[in-house]
Amino acid sequence: MNQKQVLKRYYREFTLSMGAYVLVLILTTSLLKRLELSRTVQIILALAPVIPIVFVVAAILRAMQDSDELIQRIQLQAVAFSAIATGLITFSYGFLENVGFPDFPTIWVLPMMFALWGLSLGYFTRRYQ
Repeated sequence: MNQKQVLKRYYREFTLSMGAYVLVLILTTSLLKRLELSRTVQIILALAPVIPIVFVVAAILRAMQDSDELIQRIQLQAVAFSAIATGLITFSYGFLENVGFPDFPTIWVLPMMFALWGLSLGYFTRRYQ
């Protein structure tokens, strides 16, 4: 499979998974706000948006696995940077919370990691041009 085919499959899988995520998020948020539900049902609905994100992660991993070695190396460097930077940022902010800074919502950790991954991907790609 060439890189163009890998990306085409990735974009299709990613788009479908993110579309499902948006729909599930809207539906579950609406249900949680409007209905009186048992604690168990609330927990299930609150976690339901994670399911489509698992498919997003699967699409990412499949695309990385099927990419050539240079792209895999660039992706590894970008992912490593994003994981380390996210860890350092959230770790540091945890100390700031001890002196009165507002709590950092953990729901933002994964989006932060993905954002740093995307931003660093440009940097690491340019290093090989």
